[in-house]
Amino acid sequence: MDVDIGNALDSVATPGVPRSYLERLDGRVADAHERIAAGMADGEFGHAALNLPETCDPGAIRAAVEPLADAETVLTVGIGGSALGAATLTDALADGDAHYLDNVDPAHTEDLLDSLDLESTAVNVVSRSGTTAETLANFLVVREAYEAAGVDWTERTLVTTGEDGNLRELADAHGLPALDVPSGVPGRFSVLSTVGLAPAAILGVDVEGVLAGARAERDSLAGSLFETPAYAYGALAYALDERGASANVMMPYHESMETYAEWYAQLHAESLGKDGLGQTPVRALGATDQHSQLQLYRAGPNDKVVTFVRARETPDVAIPSADLDGLDYLDGATLGGLRDAEFEATEASLADVGLPTLRVEIERADAESLGGLLYGMEAATVLAGELYDVETFVQPAVEWGKEVARGILRGEEALPEKETLRVARE
Repeated sequence: MDVDIGNALDSVATPGVPRSYLERLDGRVADAHERIAAGMADGEFGHAALNLPETCDPGAIRAAVEPLADAETVLTVGIGGSALGAATLTDALADGDAHYLDNVDPAHTEDLLDSLDLESTAVNVVSRSGTTAETLANFLVVREAYEAAGVDWTERTLVTTGEDGNLRELADAHGLPALDVPSGVPGRFSVLSTVGLAPAAILGVDVEGVLAGARAERDSLAGSLFETPAYAYGALAYALDERGASANVMMPYHESMETYAEWYAQLHAESLGKDGLGQTPVRALGATDQHSQLQLYRAGPNDKVVTFVRARETPDVAIPSADLDGLDYLDGATLGGLRDAEFEATEASLADVGLPTLRVEIERADAESLGGLLYGMEAATVLAGELYDVETFVQPAVEWGKEVARGILRGEEALPEKETLRVARE
């Protein structure tokens, strides 16, 4: 991926980053890179995710999904990092249908199961612990739906889980194909592993290409933000936040990459939102959200940075001629040309009012380019975590919420925050 930081400098934007500050910050980036490289070399928790382009075995994934190769649809049952990475890949790259039960909304679950041809649908259930409440609850509902339809769920199910736990025991008991969740890799960093790649592989995505693109991005990591696009992005996001850009709007300009913005929101928020620090990620889609959010970005407070993401090469469709007044500017134009004009106009309009923007470009929206983008954003997040000096790979607030939910279901108030819980219930 390539990153253009020009519209985030103080010569254009307010808040903006002085080039002289970036030169000073680069020393901290070099130190952070040394820590990151050491963590990767030692396979430390979290840092192991940055080794996935090398350690993930696509052959093992393809072997595990082979019994499901005839599936026309994949239904992944997971939540958070167990679903968003896979959804990003399948939404962007797969020809077949992929669905995700990543919430416990009964109406949605019922409607989705009613709409699927279960005989041609593979189920991919994902939970490292095998005890994730939302995932296990949804899977039990899915399994019952298969039984009610007279479809043998054991012949349509793939399990991706840890070395032990309920799901591992289920897979062993029924002889289900199973993949291991990689150790030392938090869920939100697992897109380039079995967790993210298995549903894509079932639907014929070039998972080898995804990993090749990630390897190329990994090989570009160097101890300078001026030499490493991923570090440039992470350093600028951090520096802008320090200067008042407390929200980061992720805005891809491709419909197929809308889910990528959701994936990034989890990665950014769960990794960096600690100790009163971290930007708030905002999901947007170009050109759609020019008609819903741009008013705020151009005329509201300059407290955010907008990140544009686009591919340089895309398919195109000619716009037919029409004998309609006021549409002469569309004569000879294409949908791609119109989208690019919308992008350039939006970028210019924000620069005009001094709102900082960052431009991230990939060659095309294919397997290799997307793999590089995903890896680059992970590396950018790890670098930003070093600059913020936070524990990037943990998520205590999330774990506390899980415990509270379990306590409510059990009727217990065993947490130290029980008084807070009591007030919330009242």
